[in-house]
Amino acid sequence: MKYDFTTVYDRRGKDAVAIDEADHFYHNGAVLQEGFDQIPMWIADMNFATAPSIPQAMIERAKNPLYGYFPPRDEYYKSIIRWQLERNHVEGLTREKIGYENGVLGGLGCAMRVLCSMGDKVLINSPTYVGFANHLNNAGYKIVHSPMYRDEQGIWRMDFEDMERKIKENHIHAAVFCSPHNPTGRVWERWEIEKAMEVYQRHNVYVISDEIWSDLIHPGYHHIPTQSVSEDAKMRTIAFYAPSKTFNLAGMVGAYRIVYNPWLRDRMDKEGSLTQYNTLNLMSMYALMGGYSETGAEWLDELCTVLQENTKYACDFIEQNLEGVTAARPQGTYMLFADCTEWCEKHHKTMDEVLNAGYNVGILWQDGREFQGPHSIRMNLALPLSRVKEAFARMKEYVFV
Repeated sequence: MKYDFTTVYDRRGKDAVAIDEADHFYHNGAVLQEGFDQIPMWIADMNFATAPSIPQAMIERAKNPLYGYFPPRDEYYKSIIRWQLERNHVEGLTREKIGYENGVLGGLGCAMRVLCSMGDKVLINSPTYVGFANHLNNAGYKIVHSPMYRDEQGIWRMDFEDMERKIKENHIHAAVFCSPHNPTGRVWERWEIEKAMEVYQRHNVYVISDEIWSDLIHPGYHHIPTQSVSEDAKMRTIAFYAPSKTFNLAGMVGAYRIVYNPWLRDRMDKEGSLTQYNTLNLMSMYALMGGYSETGAEWLDELCTVLQENTKYACDFIEQNLEGVTAARPQGTYMLFADCTEWCEKHHKTMDEVLNAGYNVGILWQDGREFQGPHSIRMNLALPLSRVKEAFARMKEYVFV
C-alpha cells in the first residue's frame, strides 16, 4: 500500500481520549495487570495517521501568521460539492444547501429544536448510538426505540412494522436515522431506505439522517444518501456529514448539513445562529479541503480495504475460537458489535465480569448496554492489524475461557 496503516503509535500524553481517559474503566473492580499494555478499542476514533494532504493543508495555512475573522472560502463549498458528487453521486448540490455544524451531535440538537417541543418523543432504531441517547435525554426529549433484528443470514434489519406502530402509538413526528448504522456497521440498501422513508412520509415524520460514516464503506458495498431515494425524502430530511470520522479529525471539530427544503434550511440557520458557537473554525476548514482532495480519496480507498481486512480477521476469529459469541459482519464503519448472550449463559458470567476480564489485560472495549445491547460489546477495529490480532488473542486466552 502507498499509505501507512501498520505503524503502532504511542498515544499516551498526545491529546487522546482513547488512552488518556481510560482510567474510568478501572473504577468497577478491574485492575490492569502487569505486563499488559492498553489497546484502545472503545471510543470512535482511529489509531492511524490521517491522510498526509490534511496536515499539509493546515501547515501551509499556518505559515501565514494572521488568524483573524474569516469568511468560508469558496473552495470549502466546492470541495464538499465535488466530494459528494464523486463519492455519493449527489448531483445538483449547491452552496446554499450546505450549512456548517459544530459536530453532528450539535447539529442533532439544532434540528431537534427546529422540529420538536421539549418532551416530544423521537424514534430511533436500536441498537442505538450512545451519543444520540445521551444528547436527547439531556435535552429533555423522550426516546422511543424500534429494535432491529438479525435475519436468517445474521444481517441486521429494520422492523418496519414496529417502526410504523410506534410512530402511530406515540404521535411521533421526528426520527433519527443512522446510515451507515452505528454500532452494527450495517450499510443500508436502497430498498430499505425507501421503505423507511415511505413509513415516515405516511405519518409526516421529519428525518434527521446521521451519515457521518458514509465514507467508511467496505469494498463491495455502497452508501445511498437518504435524501436521494425520493423527492419526498429530499424535502423531509436534514442530513449530516463530516470529515472527522473519515480522516480521524474528531479533535478538529467540524461537520456540515445538507438541507434541500427551504423552510427547514431557514429554520436551521436561525436556530444555529442563536447559540453563538456554531461557527466554522479556520483550521477545520483547511482540514476538510485537504481531506476532500485527490490524495484524500486515494488514502480513503486504501483505508476502507484495511478496515475490511481487520473486520474479516475479527469475525473469522470469533467464529472459529469464541464459541457462544456472535457478531454480524459489518459492511461499513470500523465498529464491531459482538453479542455474548450465549457465552454468558453457558458460563454463568455477567457482562461486568466479561468486560472487566478484558480491561484487566488491557482490552479497552465498550459496554454494549449503553447501545441497547444487553449482552453486547462494541469494539473499534481501526487499529493496525497487529494490534487487532493481539487483542483477540488476549480475548481467547484471558476472557472467553
